[in-house]
Amino acid sequence: MRAYQKILPEVQRLGGSLMAISPQSPDKSQATLLKNFLEYEVLSDFGNKAARQFGLVYQVPEWVRDIYVSFGVDLPAFNAEQSWELPIPGTFVVGRERRIMLGYADSDAHNRLEPQAILDTLQR
Repeated sequence: MRAYQKILPEVQRLGGSLMAISPQSPDKSQATLLKNFLEYEVLSDFGNKAARQFGLVYQVPEWVRDIYVSFGVDLPAFNAEQSWELPIPGTFVVGRERRIMLGYADSDAHNRLEPQAILDTLQR
């Protein structure tokens, strides 16, 4: 999120805008925005409705839930719902015609779309 914040001025110069969509409750999404000094919107996707439309939702396995809980992470409280579902992280560039010009999703949350790929797409 911070890497995308760094390219925000260039995205805007190219006529684009940024937004993040998170399964977190609105309060938690706002906290993420403030914590990371983000100048773009962070929207709440309650119940992963948008992520589900993109086919990006998965059920957190029981053994992973135990790890979360051992670290004090109460995912259902964080997301304000009880499902133990998360979205696979994805990044999409949507054109003026509401068509996806670039899409990227990876089940490994450490792998994210390089910011330059967003800029390259906007320049085209």
